[in-house]
Amino acid sequence: MLDRNTLRRPMPPAEQVEGFEAWFGPAPDLAEWAKATFIADGAPLQNPDHQHLRSAAIGFLWTNVDNSKKGRMVIGTAEPGQPQGAMGKWGRAKATLQVTQWFGMVPDFIITIDASWWLQASDAEACALIEHELYHCAQDRDEYGAPKFSKQTGRPVFTMRGHDVEEFIGVVRRYGADAAGIRALIEAAEAGPEIAAAEIAQCCGTCLRA
Repeated sequence: MLDRNTLRRPMPPAEQVEGFEAWFGPAPDLAEWAKATFIADGAPLQNPDHQHLRSAAIGFLWTNVDNSKKGRMVIGTAEPGQPQGAMGKWGRAKATLQVTQWFGMVPDFIITIDASWWLQASDAEACALIEHELYHCAQDRDEYGAPKFSKQTGRPVFTMRGHDVEEFIGVVRRYGADAAGIRALIEAAEAGPEIAAAEIAQCCGTCLRA
């Protein structure tokens, strides 16, 4: 269960959040807190689903820039640390330079958090958002479904992960949970939250890209 004295989640600098200029700032304390709270062995809210991230480099950013997509507010995103998408050689070099200036290297993943939302969020909502973004940070799998590791470094090969479930309510209503492949989701919901109830649905920019 949540314990405020145990969590002591970090906060963004108020002067930057309230400033008029667009701001993105590295959040090393948030990165350390996330690993110490959810990932590390013996963490107070340790989740074995994140075990592969123990060797991952995850860069966290605060921002005060409002964001929305498909008419929904975006309060967090997870993305690869290496700039992606179609861009020229200079564009990729500039983007890589910016990432390196933020973190001192190119991390495996970058998680960006809406600092204004974070300041007013409950501990349960904040934890739910961080874990949601961490779930997007996955270890790749080979053609047999086994976790992939780099032959050169022995480290996990990382990739972005979508949701476990994406289905129409009508299919479930007409054909049942097994037909839609969501039996495990329903059982987890019926069991109730292990940590605390929170509402962050449809606020992840990573999800809304689909």
